[in-house]
Amino acid sequence: MSVLEVKNLSLTLDGKKILDNLSLEFWEGYIHAVVGPNGAGKSSLASTIMGLNGYHNFDGDILFKGNSLKQVSIDERAKFGLTLSWQEPARFEGLSVSDFILASAKQKNKEIAENALNTVGLEPASYLFRSVDKTLSGGERKKIELASIMVMEPVIAMMDEPDSGIDIASIEKIFEVIKILKKRGTTIILITHSLAVLDQADHAFLICRGQLQDKGSVEKISQYFKSVCEPCDHKNKPDGTIQSIDKQNSDIFQVDKGEKDE
Repeated sequence: MSVLEVKNLSLTLDGKKILDNLSLEFWEGYIHAVVGPNGAGKSSLASTIMGLNGYHNFDGDILFKGNSLKQVSIDERAKFGLTLSWQEPARFEGLSVSDFILASAKQKNKEIAENALNTVGLEPASYLFRSVDKTLSGGERKKIELASIMVMEPVIAMMDEPDSGIDIASIEKIFEVIKILKKRGTTIILITHSLAVLDQADHAFLICRGQLQDKGSVEKISQYFKSVCEPCDHKNKPDGTIQSIDKQNSDIFQVDKGEKDE
C-alpha cells in the first residue's frame, strides 16, 4: 500500500528545471532509497515533499495517504507525521539537547530522551543539557537529530545523506536507528549517493536530471549506479549538467513500469 505518491512532479528554480515530470510511489513500512549523482535533484525532491520555503511552486502533485499535500503547510505536514533530517543539521543557540529531542516527542520525559541518545551512541549525561549550537560537531548534531526523530515516531522519515560527516562507527549506529524505525512501522526514504546507505534499503529509485531512470531491488539499482553514473559537474542544475551515461549501457536506463519490482 502506498503511503506517499509523487505524481508527475516538475519543479523549476532560478530558471532551471530541477525535477522533470517525476513520479514515484513509496510503500508503507518499507525503506526506500532515492539515489543518483550530485545534482540529480534528490534533495530538491525531499524539500518539495516536506514543503520547505521556495519549494511550493511545482507542477504535478504529492499525495499522502491519497490526499494532496499541494496546499498543505510544512507545519501541517509535520503534524501528519512527515519529517526530514538534514544533510547539515541546524543549530539552535540556547536550546538544550533534551528540549530539542523532546519538542516533538509523544511522551515528554527525561527517560525517553536518555534512551534515544543511548541508541544513537551518545552518553546522556554528557549531552542532555548541552546546547544545540556550534560547540557540537556536525556528526553529534546529526545523531541528536536522529534521536529526535526516534521519539517523534513519524509516519514518514526522510533522511538526506544520513552518513554525511559521520565516522564509520557512528554510521553503524545510524543504520541501527533506521532498522528500529522500520520495525516501528515508519516508512523511510533515504536520499543518498552512497552505496553503503543504499544497501540498507528494501527498494530503490535511480534519478538523474530530475527524472526517474529506473527502480527496483537494491541489487539491481546498485549495479546500475556503480557502472553507469558519474558525478555531475553542476550541482542541482540538471539542465546544464554533462551527466555521463555510458553509451554502451544506455539501454538499461529504461523505466520499469511494473508493480513492486523484484
